Amino acid sequence: MIWKTGSVRVASRPATAITNIAVSQPAIQAAALRGEAVATGMAAILAHARIAHEVAGRKVQQSGSDDDARPTLGAASGDPMTTSYDAIVIGAGQAGPPLAVRLAKAGLKTALIEREHLGGTCVNDGCIPTKTLIASARAAHVVRRAADWGARIDGPIGVDMKAVKARKDRVVADSIASLAKWMASTPGLSLIWGQARFVAPNAVEVDGARLEAPRIFINVGGRPVLPTWDGIADVPVLTNVSMMAIDTVPEHLIVAGGSYIGLEFAQMYRRFGARVTVVEYGDRLIAREDRDVSREVQAILEREGIAFHFSVQHARVSPGAGGSGVRVSLDAESGAEVVEGSHLLAAVGRKPNTDDLGLDKAGIATDARGYIVVDDELRTSVAGIWALGDANGRGAFTHTSYNDHQIVADNLLHGGQRKVSDRLTTYALFTDPPLGRVGMSEAEVRARAKPALVAVMPMTRVGRARERGETQGFMKVFVDAESERILGAALLCIEGDEIVHSILDVMAADASYKVIERAVHIHPTVSELIPTLLGQLEPLKDAPAPP
Repeated sequence: MIWKTGSVRVASRPATAITNIAVSQPAIQAAALRGEAVATGMAAILAHARIAHEVAGRKVQQSGSDDDARPTLGAASGDPMTTSYDAIVIGAGQAGPPLAVRLAKAGLKTALIEREHLGGTCVNDGCIPTKTLIASARAAHVVRRAADWGARIDGPIGVDMKAVKARKDRVVADSIASLAKWMASTPGLSLIWGQARFVAPNAVEVDGARLEAPRIFINVGGRPVLPTWDGIADVPVLTNVSMMAIDTVPEHLIVAGGSYIGLEFAQMYRRFGARVTVVEYGDRLIAREDRDVSREVQAILEREGIAFHFSVQHARVSPGAGGSGVRVSLDAESGAEVVEGSHLLAAVGRKPNTDDLGLDKAGIATDARGYIVVDDELRTSVAGIWALGDANGRGAFTHTSYNDHQIVADNLLHGGQRKVSDRLTTYALFTDPPLGRVGMSEAEVRARAKPALVAVMPMTRVGRARERGETQGFMKVFVDAESERILGAALLCIEGDEIVHSILDVMAADASYKVIERAVHIHPTVSELIPTLLGQLEPLKDAPAPP
C-alpha cells in the first residue's frame, strides 16, 4: 500500500486486469480520530485502507488525482514491473519515518516499506505502551501508600486491568495516527506495505514487485528471543510483544531475565498485584551496571516483594499442575529449586530482523549475531546502502535509532561529518525510582588507569526527595582529575531519568564540571543538589579486594 495526500488507490492483480479502488484520505484520518483499531493492534489510521487492500488485492499505487494513476507496483502479466525511486527506506521504526520525510522534503522520490506496523517496537510494544503501563502501576502504588502522605482512602485498592490496557491502547493508537498523518501529508513520500527482500545491491522486491534506488536505508529493528531452556517449546511464553495483549493480573509472573526489560515488567506487575519472581543467569541484576547500582535496584524491588534467583545456569520448563501455568526447575549455584507460576515472561535479549531480507543477494555483510556491519557513518559494506537502528548493533535504544537518522540525513543532505562515535552513551532503566545513566561506569573509569574523581550522595540527603517521601537510591558522578571533564554518572533516584540530562548536556558541550557547580539552580528541586554533589568530588581510590 502507498500513501499520498489526496486519495489512495488500491490496485488488484487478477489474471487479466488491474482493478483500482479509491479510498478517501479524510475518511482514513477520521477513522483514526475515532480511535478504531484493526486486529493486529494498529490504530484505525490504516483500517479503511486495509479493507480496500484486502478487497482489491495486494498492491496500492500512488496517485495525485483520479486521472493520473500509475500502475507502479505489479502488472497483470505476472512479470514484476520495476519502479524507480531516489531512495528506499526499509522499516518504519524510529529512524525510518523521519529519514524518509527528510529525504522526500529534500526533493527525493522516496519509498518507505513496512511489513507490520508504523512506529516499530517503541510505539507498538516498547517504550510508549510500557511507560504508559508503568504510569498506571505507579498510580496504584501511590494510592496504596496514601497513608504515608497523610491521605486516607477507605476500602480496598483494586486495579482494573481491562481499563489499564484500554488506556495503553489509546495512547498507542494516538501515536500511530499522528505518525501516519505526518507521513501522509509529505509530498513525494510513498508508504508501501509488505516484506522487502533484496534481489540486487540497488533493488528489493515487495510481493513480487521490484523497486530500485541508488540509495537504500535499512531500519528493520529486532525481536525478542527465548531462553534455551529444556521444554521451553512446550509451555506458553510471553514476550514484551505478547504482554501488550494482557488484560488480567497474572497470579504469579515468572520473569526470565534480570535486566532492563525484565525489571520494568517485574515491578509493573508486582504493583498491579501479581506475585513476581525474577530468574537471572548472572550473579546480579543488570550486569552492565556497577555493583552498588545492582545491589540498590535489587533492594528497592525486594522491598516491594519481588523474589530473585541468581546464577541460574540452566532451567527445565514444564506445564504446571493440572496442565495450567508453568513449572520452572532451576539449576543454580545455590542448588536445585522449583518455581511454580501462572505465566512465564522471557526477557533475555533480542536479535536483529535481518535473516529474511536477502542480504546475501546484495552482498551486505553481517556479524556472527546477524547485525549488519556498518562504519562510523552507518554505511554498510555495499556502497549506497546504510543500516540504522537496532539492526546495526550500534545502539539498542529509540534515541540511538533516531540519532542514526540524524547522522545519515545530515551527512547525505547537508555535507555533514557526523559520526556514531561522537555520541555519548546514555540510557535509562525505567523502574521507580528510575536509573539515569550517561558515559562511563565505575568499572570503565577504573579501566582507564588515569586519575579520576568521584562523588556519591544518598537520596536521604536531598530535601526534595524527603519532601516527596521518595528517598530510595543515590547519585554518583565521575570526573577526569586533569581535564575536569565529566566521565560518567549514575542517578538512581526520583526523576533520575530527567536529571541526568543536566549532566549529559555539559558532557556534550565538552565543558568542565564547574559549569554546573557554579550555576544557580532552582530550589527546592532534585537537580539543585547536582552542584553540591560535584562539590564533594574526591580522588577515586583503588577498588577494594573482592571478598
